[in-house]
Amino acid sequence: MRSQPSRPKTFALHWGSGVIAEEVQITSRYHRPTIQLLKFTAGEARGTYEIRFCYYDHNGRFQRGPLIIGEEDLPALRKALAKAPRLKTLLSGL
Repeated sequence: MRSQPSRPKTFALHWGSGVIAEEVQITSRYHRPTIQLLKFTAGEARGTYEIRFCYYDHNGRFQRGPLIIGEEDLPALRKALAKAPRLKTLLSGL
């Protein structure tokens, strides 16, 4: 399991850019499912937060495509969310 690194990751989307405020990631058989709390610091979305469900390959490269999480990986992802309180609170609203 991995939590937020000491130096924030950044992102850029069409409607704004910013930093990853919180991130949880687990390692599964096929990839590294990741949930990120995006904090927009510039652009049209400045001042807002969004949640991104994504994944990385086992070499740490960001992958584009749908996130697919196996049922057997849900307990580890739930446990990882304990290290990301804002993200956990937002997701509890689902």
